Amino acid sequence: MAEDKKDKKGAHPPQQKKGGGDAKKGGGDAKKGGGDPKKGGGDPKKQGKRKKGLETAPLEIAGDEPQAPAPPPRLALRFNAEIVPALKEKLGIANALAVPRLEKVVISMGLGRFAVEGGEGKAKFQQAEKELAVIAGQKPLRCKAKKSVANFKVREGMETGLKVTLRGARMWEFVDRLITLAIPRVKDFRGLDPDAFDRSGNYNFGFTEQSVFPEVNVAELTFQQGMNITMVTTARKPEHGRELLRQFGMPFRGDTKAE
Repeated sequence: MAEDKKDKKGAHPPQQKKGGGDAKKGGGDAKKGGGDPKKGGGDPKKQGKRKKGLETAPLEIAGDEPQAPAPPPRLALRFNAEIVPALKEKLGIANALAVPRLEKVVISMGLGRFAVEGGEGKAKFQQAEKELAVIAGQKPLRCKAKKSVANFKVREGMETGLKVTLRGARMWEFVDRLITLAIPRVKDFRGLDPDAFDRSGNYNFGFTEQSVFPEVNVAELTFQQGMNITMVTTARKPEHGRELLRQFGMPFRGDTKAE
């Protein structure tokens, strides 16, 4: 019996040394195993506190406080407050929703001569694209030729122009800058043509140079490029479209003499 007890006692220690239950060499030690909160998974109570701390931690925003939204264009506010009632009286319209309004503004440039020149023309084309983007406040769209014309050395698919379509707040801001800043800077200005309306009340006019806009740096100009501007309205008659633009402040030829 004593020998059996000794055999049993001697059988257990080797199993503990070879197995994973030894506190010194096995994985159950709190200092060496995965139960240490510093090295392993840690205490579940402490883990829960850490997770809650991460969830409730405030987000740090770099820089200053967020900026307030931009105010509405002043020309749009003036249109709703002053121009709409004035048009209702002059045009004899009872419903305010039937008053003619400005729908969009299209700015276009014809750059076909630069497409024919080659390398130098490509650089000028890109410069004109940058200047138009600065003037309009949005990136212009490149227009391609629909068919080949041998007399003008134009091939189908060649980039021959730029155009920008403005709507909403950008449209109002551009028209405001056009009337108050760009048109007064035109040399020898004698007024806009009052008969340049189509049957739908849309108005077309142009500039011979882009330097009339103050956004363009005159010191960096290498060539003069004109542009055409189309103001699309909801008017059904040319008279209604003319009266709408006159209320905006467009200086038509002959208005000052009549006054």
